[in-house]
Amino acid sequence: MKYFIGFIVIILVIIFWGLRKFEAQFEEDVKNKIISSAEESNDLLMEADIQHLPNTVQKYLKYVGAVNKPKIRNFRIEFEGEMRDKGKDWFKFKSVQYNFITNPSRQFFMEAKIFGVPVLGYHNYQNVTANMDIRLFGLLAVVQAKGDELNMAETVTVFNDLCMFAPAALIDKKIQWETIDELSVKATFVNGSQKISAILLFNELGQLINFISDDRYAVSDMKRYRFSTPINNYKVINNQNIPTYGEAVWHYPDGEFVYGKFNLKKIDYNVNSF
Repeated sequence: MKYFIGFIVIILVIIFWGLRKFEAQFEEDVKNKIISSAEESNDLLMEADIQHLPNTVQKYLKYVGAVNKPKIRNFRIEFEGEMRDKGKDWFKFKSVQYNFITNPSRQFFMEAKIFGVPVLGYHNYQNVTANMDIRLFGLLAVVQAKGDELNMAETVTVFNDLCMFAPAALIDKKIQWETIDELSVKATFVNGSQKISAILLFNELGQLINFISDDRYAVSDMKRYRFSTPINNYKVINNQNIPTYGEAVWHYPDGEFVYGKFNLKKIDYNVNSF
């Protein structure tokens, strides 16, 4: 019996070591980005800063309360929710991510359990390059992806995050705007070699209610499909009126497929430490 208990203890130690080692790379990447962004300005976002934006986007920034608040150099988000692959059951997850604005980057770390087995995922986007690494127990690789398709897909995700959770950053010169009508605009986001576009849909209140892009690839088959993120349930958090619920939707040829449900639990702006 004691040998069996000893074996279990060794297995648990290996699992814990794997989980911690995998997360350590995420921590190191984030800490390096925080250091590199520490000297960036904390100037206030003023009315004059948003005059070049379409009227609909100006209304959005005023609705969320971004004007006369510090400009955003980074932000940290915690989510809880559910995800699934096509033809498979939902699984619950929780995640922490850090986004940095000036040199766009996104470090997204997810913890989940599938059939009771711990699964960790790390999406790292920086220097216009994306990597996805998903592992059982933080040890056994399940999905490892990189390449041009993933670089473009993650560029869309980075811009999606800005639109929903950091509207103050929409004054960035890397974004070009085109008005479609009173409640929709087209945005083109250029980051280095990557150029993606999206349609932003608003309601009469000035809330962003959906983001639609045809420039995102599904990791399952690395094919490009329409991607959208309907959002709602706006709440005031850290003096910003932001959506706290959203869905991630693929528009496949055979119909829409919701593959992610995200509940925002916490958001912090201009963080100075991990």
